[in-house]
Amino acid sequence: MVSTMKTKNGSSEPFSYEFGGPVGALITTLALPVVVLLLSHWSLVGKVDLDVFGGGTSFWQSMLHSPVFCPSCHDKQVLCKCALGVLAWFCFQVALERWLPCELVEGAPVKGNVKHRLVYRINGHLAFWVTLLVVQVGFPTRDTSSETWQFGPMPLGLLYDYYAELALVTIGLCFALSTYLYFRSLTGDYILADGGNSGVAVYDFFMGRELNPRWGSFDWKEFCELRPGLIGWMCLNLSCLVQQQTKLGYVSGSMILLNIFQGVYVWDALYQERAILSTMDITTDGFGYMLVFGDLAWVPFTYSVQARYLVNHDPHLSYTALASVLALHMLGYFIFRGANGQKDAFRRDPTSKEVAHLKYLQTKRGTKLLTSGWWGMARKINYTGDYIMGLSWCLVCGFGSIVPYYYAIYFAILLIHRSIRDDHLCQAKYGDDWETYKKMVPYRFIPGVV
Repeated sequence: MVSTMKTKNGSSEPFSYEFGGPVGALITTLALPVVVLLLSHWSLVGKVDLDVFGGGTSFWQSMLHSPVFCPSCHDKQVLCKCALGVLAWFCFQVALERWLPCELVEGAPVKGNVKHRLVYRINGHLAFWVTLLVVQVGFPTRDTSSETWQFGPMPLGLLYDYYAELALVTIGLCFALSTYLYFRSLTGDYILADGGNSGVAVYDFFMGRELNPRWGSFDWKEFCELRPGLIGWMCLNLSCLVQQQTKLGYVSGSMILLNIFQGVYVWDALYQERAILSTMDITTDGFGYMLVFGDLAWVPFTYSVQARYLVNHDPHLSYTALASVLALHMLGYFIFRGANGQKDAFRRDPTSKEVAHLKYLQTKRGTKLLTSGWWGMARKINYTGDYIMGLSWCLVCGFGSIVPYYYAIYFAILLIHRSIRDDHLCQAKYGDDWETYKKMVPYRFIPGVV
């Protein structure tokens, strides 16, 4: 969708909308919280249940009385405690980012300006392990008998018990942070993202106006991309594992595999933290509701749906079935890590031994596009590996319900849409060189197929 926008000097320039333009952005903004809360409920009951409204004489009263869309709204004390817990978790991750030893790494040129690179504090991997240590032995609790503070394991079961309430208050936090970021971008001379500067408030709120909002050296976007939501997802998974053990007296093979699969995925993202500095999220997209909600609410509370489903609806798969799913996941991880590792190594130093043999297309912009190795097979070969891993997360849940397969459906749509977005951006960025590159690497996802 193409429209026009007014520049500072009053002239008009074409502006290309995404996500259906302002109307699509508004619908998506309102729909995402509904989807998160529905998935929370459906993963609990194990099926698609549309009887989700509470009593009331109007639509809004029904929503407020619904245990699905407004969990514990009758008990404000519970919601307040959950809100404080979410804020404490966020602040804890900020403290780790600020205080733990780090590597200072320069990011990609800001909007192509090689003289302007932001510096990032890379210590997510250490924050991951410190968080696990605190969860296991360092959670502070008040002992009423001795009136002393003691340290022990985190009561993970509470995360499962108040899963929906935590999701609801996190959604509120996302709206609050997105609102702050939008109005902040209007008050200063900040670098704006091309895609979030349409002049239409609802669209820019969704896409994000400011490219790299910061408080001093604290980068909001890079921090939220990996820390609170991603590590929070792992903790929610562990809470489901604890709950299943409490309920059944043991932990099933599916639950063990799922926690390993997704735990390694989270660990890998944080171990490879510096690799995200060259991704579209960091270099191109503004930090608005789309990324805020995705990072802080969508990832932890929808990616943990399989674990929540398995607590009450474990399929008790055979060893053969579990081994088959494990093999599929290992294949996906091999492709995903191999492709991403190769790309990151080439970007850092194309003359290093591990990538010096690779062929590439030298573009007029001065950058190089890989045409051999993993990236000679398909332009988005890493997406293929990522999808195979995601599919394995669903398969450990068996075939008793469509609910845990939401991820396979959603992720396919997401990756296809993202690949189309990237294709358009690269076309604008590289011009004729991109067409040449596509002829050299004709397949998008699967070599010889598509």
